[in-house]
Amino acid sequence: MAAPRADIQLSRSDAPRDIHRTMPELPEVETVRRGLAPAMVGATFSRVTLRRPNLRFPFPDDFSARLEGRRVTSLARRAKYLTAGLDSGETLIMHLGMSGRFDVAMPDGSNTSPGDFYLDGALGTPKHDHVVMAMGNGATVTYNDARRFGFMDLVPTDTLAACRHFAAMGIEPLSAELTGATIARLFRHKITPLKAALLDQRLIAGLGNIYVCEALHRAGLHPEAAAGTLAKADGGPTPKARLLAKVIGEVLTEAVAAGGSTLRDYAHTDGTSGAFQQAFRVYDRVGEACRTKGCGGTVGRIVQSGRSTFFCATCQPASARAIPR
Repeated sequence: MAAPRADIQLSRSDAPRDIHRTMPELPEVETVRRGLAPAMVGATFSRVTLRRPNLRFPFPDDFSARLEGRRVTSLARRAKYLTAGLDSGETLIMHLGMSGRFDVAMPDGSNTSPGDFYLDGALGTPKHDHVVMAMGNGATVTYNDARRFGFMDLVPTDTLAACRHFAAMGIEPLSAELTGATIARLFRHKITPLKAALLDQRLIAGLGNIYVCEALHRAGLHPEAAAGTLAKADGGPTPKARLLAKVIGEVLTEAVAAGGSTLRDYAHTDGTSGAFQQAFRVYDRVGEACRTKGCGGTVGRIVQSGRSTFFCATCQPASARAIPR
C-alpha cells in the first residue's frame, strides 16, 4: 500500500472520536460528481453487476435490468446525494454513506483511482467492490464501500422532489435561495442552538459538522446561540444573518475548489485527497492558535448532540449567544 501523503495529518492521539466517522459532506460529494461526469454523462450502462443483494438497504427490484441499456442524461447533486437522470424516465439516486467511493477506469486505459487511496488503510480493497457498472463508452465505474452505509435507489424522475429521500429536504446552501432573509425566516422563534439548526437537513440541506464549524467561526457566531436570534422582532434578518449566509457560501465554494477535505475515510475518484483541511480555521484544531489575524485566541471544543464543535472563544464569544438585534 502506498504511504500516506506527508502533508496530510491522519489523526492525533487527542483527536475527538467523531472525526474518524465523518462522512463526506457537500463539497466532497460535489467533487465526486465532477469526477464521475466524464465517465457517465451521455454514456449507457452496458452491464451492471451486483456482488451482494444490499448495501445499507436492499437494491430496488430488477435494479441491474432497469439500468442496463439506459443512457445517463445528467449527473447532479442534491445535498449529499448524487442523482443520475436516465433516458428511461427514472433517476438513479446514490449516497456514499460513511465510506463509500467510486473508482473510475476510463476507456483510454487510465485508471483514475490507482491503488488503495483511503488514508487509514485497507478500506478500499477489492473485496469491498459491491457494484460494478460497465459503461457503453468503455469506462468502468465501481462502487466500493467497506462499511456499506451507502445506498442506491431508482425513482421516477417526475416524482424526484417528492420521493422519500428528498420530500422533507431543505434548501440548497449553494443556491441563490440561501440569503440572510431566508435564514431569518427559517430560524425565527427557534431556541435550538445555532449549530443544531444549521445541521437540520429539513431547513438547509447538505451542511455537515465540518463546514458549519468553519462558517460559524467566520461569522463570529457562538455555536450555542439560539438560532432565533438571527431574526429581528419583525422577522427580518439581522446583520449576522446576512453575514452567515455569505460565509456559508464562501466556505463551501472554497472547499469545492480545493477538492473537499480529507479526514480518514474520504478520497476522490482520482485517488487524491482533498486539500481544504489545510485551510481549516477551527475544525480539529483544538488547543491550537486561532488563525484569525490579530485574534490571539485558542481553538476550543465542546460537544453538542454527541458531535464535536470547534470554535474560538475570542472570535465567537459567549456574549454572541444573545445576538443584538
